[in-house]
Amino acid sequence: MRVVKRSLVVGALLAAGWVSGCSQSTRQASLVITNAIVVTMDGMDRVIPDGGVAVDGTDIVAVGTSEEIRRTFNGGEQIDAAGQIVMPGLVNTHTHAPMVLYRGLADDLALMDWLTKYIFPAEAKTVSPEFVRAGTRLAALEMIESGTTTFADMYYFEEEIARETKAAGLRGVLGETVIQFPVADAKTPADGLARAEAFIKAFKGDPLITPAVAPHAIYTNDEATLKAARSLSMRYGVPTLIHVAETKAEIATAQQRGASSVVSYLDGLGFLGPGVVAAHAVWVNDADIALLKARGVGVSHNPESNMKLASGVAPITAYLASDVAVGLGTDGAASNNDLDMFEAMRAASFLQKVTREDPTALSARVALRLATLGGARVLGIDRQIGSLEVGKRADVIVVGTGATRQTPMYDPVSHLVYVTRGDDVQTTVVNGRVLMRNRTVRTLDRAAVLRDARAWAQKVRASVAQ
Repeated sequence: MRVVKRSLVVGALLAAGWVSGCSQSTRQASLVITNAIVVTMDGMDRVIPDGGVAVDGTDIVAVGTSEEIRRTFNGGEQIDAAGQIVMPGLVNTHTHAPMVLYRGLADDLALMDWLTKYIFPAEAKTVSPEFVRAGTRLAALEMIESGTTTFADMYYFEEEIARETKAAGLRGVLGETVIQFPVADAKTPADGLARAEAFIKAFKGDPLITPAVAPHAIYTNDEATLKAARSLSMRYGVPTLIHVAETKAEIATAQQRGASSVVSYLDGLGFLGPGVVAAHAVWVNDADIALLKARGVGVSHNPESNMKLASGVAPITAYLASDVAVGLGTDGAASNNDLDMFEAMRAASFLQKVTREDPTALSARVALRLATLGGARVLGIDRQIGSLEVGKRADVIVVGTGATRQTPMYDPVSHLVYVTRGDDVQTTVVNGRVLMRNRTVRTLDRAAVLRDARAWAQKVRASVAQ
């Protein structure tokens, strides 16, 4: 953490042309936030004790002290964030949004038992476009309320997820799932690939939605399908999202196919490369880590899901030492059981500390970076989001610090990781649009979303009882 002195900020702002001189008129802005502790997550890890952010349209146009921001900008919506922290929105690099409707359906099970005995059968009986829409709205509400502004998703009927994501105002890297057996939106892998291509064509170039192809895993897809999915991604220049080496059992699958590890198997297919997001990546060796780095693959670390399903502990400190792009994810709420990225930060830090027997492993600063700029890097959008810097999209959250458990506060970065919870978030802004202010969500009817979710829970309960 680096607390910025006023003189340094002024100099930087003047050099960049962000602060007008006394002879110049003030500039208009669509949103002005002042009186905050600003945690920028920029290249210098600047923390501005009495700072502000100005937004014009979709973009951040100034970051500086409150005095400078007030003097330079007027108009638009004003937010007095006194006693609060302003920071970049959180980036969830791996989830399955509609699966919030299976939250708590089956717990305390190993991954394959959980999938094959409960989740896959429940999905076969309940997943539909209507189910996906209701689940996405519930997930979007939870993410807005807990400070996530961008999420990566893998599920079915992804076009419905994209429409609901846009309506809620969130940013998404959304992958249409490709899987070997019949599922709700595709009876064959070829059908899944066709749906993925149509999805890409419908949303490529969208300001909030980045379409992707999501072959589920090596244990649910054969070699030909994996190759075809990656080829489709490369043809359109979109990301590829895949579960990689989540459990030890996956190594056996790779070995049955003639490779020593999951990563080496995928590399042998020509699958690995820039744009690939490997979710979990728990069971890897040093050679695998080197391969992931060399191929430009990003890793999504999902500590809570990995712990709950007893899948293992990903070697995050080794990834970081090798400069592999790493971000944090919650996984679906059916295996977590929530979408709170503050919990993910805390769990990630504690997990590395205890398994390495090193209290300095994965510091609060690093954990916060994984949930912001690191996640943006994994998804290939770190030039657009992930830090509060001029020219980046205005994905910003305001975090309250007035709770009893948050008192006193000496270090805001430490506080964000080790104390803060999702429901401490007061305001959420995406692409310059205020989605929630003072805990009131503007883009979703909260009561209707919860009512629909409870109705679907009754249908899910009835389906698994059959």
